[in-house]
Amino acid sequence: MVRTPVNSSYDGARMDTVNLSFRYVEQDYVRAMRSHYASRLRLPLDIAVIVGCSLVGAYEWRAGSQGFGITLLCVSGILALMLVVAFAVIPTIAFRRQPKFRDDYSLSFSPQGIHFQTAHIDSNLKWGMYTNALIDAYSFILYYGSQQFSLIPKRVFQDEGQRKIFEKLLAQNVSKVVDKTK
Repeated sequence: MVRTPVNSSYDGARMDTVNLSFRYVEQDYVRAMRSHYASRLRLPLDIAVIVGCSLVGAYEWRAGSQGFGITLLCVSGILALMLVVAFAVIPTIAFRRQPKFRDDYSLSFSPQGIHFQTAHIDSNLKWGMYTNALIDAYSFILYYGSQQFSLIPKRVFQDEGQRKIFEKLLAQNVSKVVDKTK
């Protein structure tokens, strides 16, 4: 993790600007992907279907309809495996295969927009590109498409005051913010 001094209202910078410099760690991305999947999938329903298929499958197998029972048990096993892969395997593989996550990031958030800079990117973005945001215990996930997002780990903020300024900017500029911490 690379952390450089962060400008905020405490060191003379504008009170409504948040400057962050960081490098992603695998755990940042894995946690964000899990939050993303949890917000998009219907986990209680998925788990209920898996348990229901397993119970009915086991009952049918013991009651004499072995073919149907085995089919239901296989379906429940496949559904459970899909959830395990989505939450445990895919995020890790996706992080390791994406070279952009090895870059140092410098981001500056202000009411006017976001200055986004890495070794390969130097861009000024408008807040309007983000359609919604998800806040979990570890990060801010800013969506710019149904499956595409920018990740801001909470660990990169210098202090609580700087994070509060960012949250205020987020609330003012992104129309739909879902806070899973409350």
